[in-house]
Amino acid sequence: MNSARMPVVVLLSGGMDSVTALHDARQQHDVAGAVSFHYGSKHNDREIPFAKWHARQIGIRHDVIRLDFINAFFKSDLLRSGGEIPKGHYEEESMKKTVVPFRNGIMLSIAAGYAESLDAGGLVIAAHAGDHAIYPDCREEFMRAMGHAIRVGTYAGIELLRPFIAMSKADIAVRGRDLGVDFAQTWSCYMGGETHCGECGTCVERREAFLLAGVPDPTTYLSASPLPSKPEAP
Repeated sequence: MNSARMPVVVLLSGGMDSVTALHDARQQHDVAGAVSFHYGSKHNDREIPFAKWHARQIGIRHDVIRLDFINAFFKSDLLRSGGEIPKGHYEEESMKKTVVPFRNGIMLSIAAGYAESLDAGGLVIAAHAGDHAIYPDCREEFMRAMGHAIRVGTYAGIELLRPFIAMSKADIAVRGRDLGVDFAQTWSCYMGGETHCGECGTCVERREAFLLAGVPDPTTYLSASPLPSKPEAP
């Protein structure tokens, strides 16, 4: 999506997608700030420090908003209150257990108010084509509806920018390489350990993306076992 240069806020988790979106936004817009959400996921404490690192590197404001109610009341194995993180291909049916109900809807609503408070005209989210398989609140139909709600619900008419919505994660890896992103300073693993496990859905997605993109993967994994096959469409 192409838009005129404007002040924007970036949703910054600390993963490779959002970090690439941050650096992409620097080229396209004026970044007024970045926001991360600590909602009780098993890997929040591993990824948010990387969000802070990148914000500090480029000298922008970075805030962390706690959403403790999600861990307390929502059902998802991604949360500390949930069960074990499944292993396997990220498009397998079992990975739906890691979906946090309406997570992007909640975060975008809060981020819209945050962005308007910083006099921003745009809100950048790194949702991409590979998210569509299991995350309903990453799909373009949802993003269009949410973008309309944010635009008409803010005095600034804030625009929801989703530069990667038609891109694969491999495309994002290429874009990040071209932008000079230090992917070693990003986190993906849902397990939340000291090292990427290499086997959970998001580790598989990360490994696959670098491989398909032909971009060197700087990540250390506990397991470098062969990547699982993509499940056949029903």
